[in-house]
Amino acid sequence: MCTCTDLGHDDVRRLIKAKDLKTIPAVMQELEWKTSCGCAKCRPALNYYLIATWPGEYEDDGQSRFINERVHANIQKDGTYSVVPRMWGGMTSSDELRAIADVVDKFRIPAVKVTGGQRIDMLGVKKEDLPAVWADLNAAGMVSGAAYAKGLRTVKTCVGSDWCRFGTQDSTGLGVRIEKLMWGSWTPAKVKMAVSGCPRNCAEATCKDVGVICVDSGYDIKFAGAAGLDIKGTEDLCHVDTEDEAVEVIAALVQLYREQGRYLERIYKWAKRVGMDSIKATIVDDPDKRQHYYERFIYSQTFAQVDPWEERANGKDAHEFAAMAEFGVPAAAE
Repeated sequence: MCTCTDLGHDDVRRLIKAKDLKTIPAVMQELEWKTSCGCAKCRPALNYYLIATWPGEYEDDGQSRFINERVHANIQKDGTYSVVPRMWGGMTSSDELRAIADVVDKFRIPAVKVTGGQRIDMLGVKKEDLPAVWADLNAAGMVSGAAYAKGLRTVKTCVGSDWCRFGTQDSTGLGVRIEKLMWGSWTPAKVKMAVSGCPRNCAEATCKDVGVICVDSGYDIKFAGAAGLDIKGTEDLCHVDTEDEAVEVIAALVQLYREQGRYLERIYKWAKRVGMDSIKATIVDDPDKRQHYYERFIYSQTFAQVDPWEERANGKDAHEFAAMAEFGVPAAAE
């Protein structure tokens, strides 16, 4: 795992559960950590393992997160931040666009970029302005897009049967449904999804962590793709007839990954390590196990779906966004 322990990720996860360990200090003491406070490798991993193992019981330790996850925005090379509100399934409205435009003007944000995940990125936000920016976006009904997170990022969609001549199913509606169910969940690494309304695959579902291809007879579910440092097409998971079945399979798959994945291990690497046959045996071939993992995911989400932007706009962790001068730090030390 790191030089702080001789244990590997799998052993640590197993022992956290077996020994009923519910805090980072308890893990380090019981498992005989070699350092008193851990390091930048093990602390974020332990924080995730405790969140995933004890939903509703463990309190997220912000100081065990890297800067982007700690302040819920992506730091840029000049020390400013980018802000990406969630746009469900890539859909937006005139009210949301006006709110974004007003925020850009009000805070003199220098760059506005459409992302590959069908969202809008505001770049160059000063750290001290972040809570006020979030408050204005919240007022327009927008929440954090988690563009910084080891969690669900986006569910990319095409317009599907609502508008396209070739659409076989309501891919946009399914994408929105999946994203609204799964936002806020922490995972071992970032998760990107997509739903395409036909095999022409305009949403590029076959290079995502989880993808859906809509067909006349239902939904082909695929997973374990990559389109970053590694390029990999998805693997076939299963075909289902209904939207409800698709949602259940995807949520169960993600929960299995949440419980088995090692910190920073993307879905395609996890699938290669544990084996496609093992995953299919659990999620596809055994309805009882699939239902078990689906219910565990739904339970976990009852604690996860809290907008961190709203919390911080209301004052949580206010010290993170205060200028150093407010703490009496001399200018030369800043």
